[in-house]
Amino acid sequence: MVPLLLVLLLALLLFGAGFALKALWWIAIIVLVVWLVGFVARPGASSGRRGRWYRW
Repeated sequence: MVPLLLVLLLALLLFGAGFALKALWWIAIIVLVVWLVGFVARPGASSGRRGRWYRW
C-alpha cells in the first residue's frame, strides 16, 4: 500500500510541476510581448531624443 501511495504522490507532484512550468512559460511570453511593445512604442523625451519607457 505504501509504494502505491508513493507512486501516486510522485505522479501528483510531477503533474503539478508540469502545470506550473507551462503556466510560467505563458507568463514569460506575455511579459516579453509587453516589453517589446513598450520598447517600440515608447514616448519621445522633451529634449528631442527618445527616452526610456521604464524607470529603472
